[in-house]
Amino acid sequence: MRKCLLILLDGLGDRSFAELGHQTPLQAARTPALDRIARQGANGLYHAAFPGQALPSENAHFAIFGFDPDDFPGRGALETIGAGIDLTEKDVALLAHLASLYVDQGFLITKKDLPRATSDELAAILSELDQTWGEDIRIRFHSIKGHFGVLTMQGDVSPYITDTNHMEDERPVMSIVPWQAYTHDASTRKTARALSQYLIDIFRRLDTHPVNVEKRRSGLDPVNGLVTQRAGRRKSIVPFFERYGLKGLSISSGVLFKGMSTYLGLDFIAGQESDNPEEEIATRLVQAKDAFKDYDLIHVHTKAPDEAAHQKDPDMKRKVIEALDRGIARHIDSFLSDPEMLVIVTSDHSTPSAGTLVHSGEPVPLTMHGCGVRRDRVECFDEVSAASGALGMVRGKEMMYLILNYLDRAKLVGIMYSPIDQPFWPGEYAWFSLKDEGHDE
Repeated sequence: MRKCLLILLDGLGDRSFAELGHQTPLQAARTPALDRIARQGANGLYHAAFPGQALPSENAHFAIFGFDPDDFPGRGALETIGAGIDLTEKDVALLAHLASLYVDQGFLITKKDLPRATSDELAAILSELDQTWGEDIRIRFHSIKGHFGVLTMQGDVSPYITDTNHMEDERPVMSIVPWQAYTHDASTRKTARALSQYLIDIFRRLDTHPVNVEKRRSGLDPVNGLVTQRAGRRKSIVPFFERYGLKGLSISSGVLFKGMSTYLGLDFIAGQESDNPEEEIATRLVQAKDAFKDYDLIHVHTKAPDEAAHQKDPDMKRKVIEALDRGIARHIDSFLSDPEMLVIVTSDHSTPSAGTLVHSGEPVPLTMHGCGVRRDRVECFDEVSAASGALGMVRGKEMMYLILNYLDRAKLVGIMYSPIDQPFWPGEYAWFSLKDEGHDE
């Protein structure tokens, strides 16, 4: 059986900048290893949804792995699962983090979305949150790292509520209300009221906390409230292996990707983290090489380009990309020379290195290399060169169908091995028995 290495360079896509000669950081970067893969393969552009739509990593990865938007449980649920916190299909989970808030004319305003605080200050403040709030609806904050954590809600609760976190300083905190389609849903209205009351209570308790009294005395921003976003709940889904017939592994880091892997049915190996992007990707490729004896598809992920772009420095992102290319060059030959290996390099979304957007909606470059893959005339791996490649524009779940195709696992449409229309060949099926006399039961 053929294998697939999926190298995912998070947030790789970008916009063009005058200081880089009106090129993107990827265009401006020296990337001989990535260019070599592009020259020897088929190229195109990828968007996990609609061009122009800005996606977070979790939504984009759901499409990359061949899942539908309806399967998505919300990022709050994924991080809760990744942190090892029990979450049933009746519970609701939200992202939450500590912020600096103040009151103006009766409204809560975000002074600092991520205020500075020492580890001792955070520990003292978080200890104030270490309890379950409420009776009919029970709410609890679970600390994950630094300012960040998740809220879990149990009882008659609903995930169809709006966020409070605007992700910008000096902005009013958003009111919690039901989504429009759930305006008259009693459970959703009750959830919105309970969460609002909880956040007010937390603000009042933290605002007078001794840590914050001292921070104000020193002229520093208090850490006196929680802001929330991306509510969701666990769902029942068909796992990755049953859906596509491939045993998958993710080599990545962080509670988000651990939770996503658990939820989708992929195995997970925590990739070794490093401040050096070259070392990080090189180490993860070694981990993948060692693991391929047990897996059909391995997702090797690095967050380095995305993190660089969030610094809003295009040249910094260029340097990070060049470091990743050097790391890829150290180990890619063994994958490219394997006739049974399909090598894919792409990204999940674009992250602009300037401006106010967190992520942007431009498609990202995609290259596929392997035995039988058509070779086009693209010479460089970047957002503009890839647009003229043989793959054209690939969107959403089409990525997984292309992977099945190049692994010689694509099933003819219309053939039914089982009651579920499996897209892979040979499919899973029940054996025909001479004892079968009918199927009316």
